[in-house]
Amino acid sequence: MKVLLDACVLYPTVMREVMLAVAKRGLYQPLWSARILEEWARAARKLGPAGETLARGDIALTCAAFPNASVAPAPGLEQRLWLPDQHDIHVLAAAIAGSADILLTLNARDFPRNILVEEGLTRRDPDGFLHQLWSQNPGPVASAAEEVHQTAQRLSGGPWSMRKLLKKARLPRLGKALAE
Repeated sequence: MKVLLDACVLYPTVMREVMLAVAKRGLYQPLWSARILEEWARAARKLGPAGETLARGDIALTCAAFPNASVAPAPGLEQRLWLPDQHDIHVLAAAIAGSADILLTLNARDFPRNILVEEGLTRRDPDGFLHQLWSQNPGPVASAAEEVHQTAQRLSGGPWSMRKLLKKARLPRLGKALAE
């Protein structure tokens, strides 16, 4: 299954790390475009002067880990597409170019289901997508989340419960499922 990850899924860090850890376990194939990665880098500026630099390093590592994830829309593809926010058309174009099955975003309003269906795509939110993967493959998803959990605790220097960490990362259903 091919899944286009919108920039809002790649940044923030914990959500991205869980998504990519699950992909490393072979449960789906992630896709993105150079423009989506650029949006991630620009969003990281919110962290301060070093934020964008750190993000660009993370982007390089992510691209090295998933060398086949980057897609480039064909010239002219964006011109035939329409979305309520024209600034999101490049995301839809990347999903089409990569033959994605799912467009994963937190931005449901700007990706109407009827438009995506016309392109053979389904829109999903990261929490619902991961929860479904967990229900079908509990072991790999749980180990991916635990890997991220351990790293978060090490980097923060303090304890985090799995549920609290995933809730903060906007993955509350997955956090609740893993805490039970």
